[in-house]
Amino acid sequence: MILLVNTGFLVYNIFMEKIKSTHEQKLIICVVVITAFITTFTGSALNLSIPDIGDEFGVSAGTVGWLVTGYTLAVAAFSVPFGRLADITCRKTVLVTGIAVFVACCIAAVFSVSSAMLIAVRVIQGIGAAMIFSTNTAVLINAFPGARRGQVLGYSLAATYVGLSAGPVAGGFLNHNLGWRSIFILTGVLGAAALAAAAFKLPAQRSDDGGKGRSMDASGNILYILFIVLLMYGLSEIAKGTLPVIMTAAGIVFGIAFVRHELKVSDPAVKIRLFRENIGYAFSNLSALMNYGATFAISYLISIYLQIIMGFTSQTAGLIMICQPVIMAVLTPAAGKASDRFSPFRMSSLGMAFCAVGTFVFIFVNENTSLAVIIAALAVTGLGFSLFSSPNTNAVMSCVQKEDYGVASSVLATMRSIGHTLSMVIVTIVVTRFMPAAALSEAQPEVLVKVINFSFIIFTVICAAGVFISLKRGFGGGRECSSDGGNKGSCGSSSNAQQEDKHTLEKPSK
Repeated sequence: MILLVNTGFLVYNIFMEKIKSTHEQKLIICVVVITAFITTFTGSALNLSIPDIGDEFGVSAGTVGWLVTGYTLAVAAFSVPFGRLADITCRKTVLVTGIAVFVACCIAAVFSVSSAMLIAVRVIQGIGAAMIFSTNTAVLINAFPGARRGQVLGYSLAATYVGLSAGPVAGGFLNHNLGWRSIFILTGVLGAAALAAAAFKLPAQRSDDGGKGRSMDASGNILYILFIVLLMYGLSEIAKGTLPVIMTAAGIVFGIAFVRHELKVSDPAVKIRLFRENIGYAFSNLSALMNYGATFAISYLISIYLQIIMGFTSQTAGLIMICQPVIMAVLTPAAGKASDRFSPFRMSSLGMAFCAVGTFVFIFVNENTSLAVIIAALAVTGLGFSLFSSPNTNAVMSCVQKEDYGVASSVLATMRSIGHTLSMVIVTIVVTRFMPAAALSEAQPEVLVKVINFSFIIFTVICAAGVFISLKRGFGGGRECSSDGGNKGSCGSSSNAQQEDKHTLEKPSK
């Protein structure tokens, strides 16, 4: 815990010293970094608190599990609608509202008196987080020119990964020593600081045309919400009977209906044509989905391996695994800065390759594997995360016009959510195959090793395919991204990015 905090302060100090920015730009980065951290940290930190919350309210672990499921579904379902709203109105308004909802829900969670109240609060908090996810990246890149876009994206994504990866470690510490409510107190305090800075200091960000002639596309957004909720919930419960399978199928049907609808309307919520016409944009989003799908379950599987196979306590296991988020926090900003100078295609492809190497090593772990091998594999995947995330996000955001930043960042957030779900679905299916009647934490060592080995075979295949998809953007006609408006983006060419946003230096956002 102390190591994580010190690393965070170190990264923050480096950022403040080396990024020469205006006071307004520094505030924007601070707000984005804090919100990126708390929205991911809260969800991952609560995982270790589920047994204690269930005991306090006298409900099953399955019921309390909705604290995580409800939040995740709300984030995934509402990110795109709020991204659309932000693009046609004011991004600052949506961002500030989202932070306010998030902080209010932290307060409500602390004073919750029943599991039903706490779950309802978490769902509403997920809606607030969706407002944040749909705007914080858009606000960030709108404030910086293309020549520095990857650099500042690196800090935001480092905070996101630290929140995801360090959540179980810090959450376990807080829950054990101060109780599960302390998690909401911590995130609430951080959120309140971000809210004050965003509400009183951030400039309003509106599209150049003020949103005139653009609509919310209500039908498209409704179809999208139904598509995401049914698909993600169905997949997450796929091993529990027939109903989840039906829900998954229904989600796919609504997804097809959503795509058909968006192709027909003149002002769609999501420009589906861009996926078809721009290989750089399409494959960058697909690469993100595959990366999250192949790597999200690493911390889950390895934490159980360290405790059951190697015999470490949960606290010691967390300290061992902290090497991965530390590497991500330190190197992701540097990778983002490098993506402003070199091809983000090749950088993110290299990142996927490192992730493939790390998951490949995990295929061979057993009862006799050295701890040094585990730490090395975690370090390699942490390096892969660093090299992939900000360059890939830089590539995606360079492929759209400024008025679509909100929806583009929302689509990326959705790819992350679906990828997380798919990663855990793969683990669930493998566990069902090898040990259908037992919990993973109660498995015999030899069975657990088989589960881990087989899961990482699948994850390695996904990563290897992701490397191919990622490279295809640069060698399959995706070197330049073009928006529907015909403007050239910068996927694969940092000079294009600098020219595209050169006017940002000359004409500050209003």
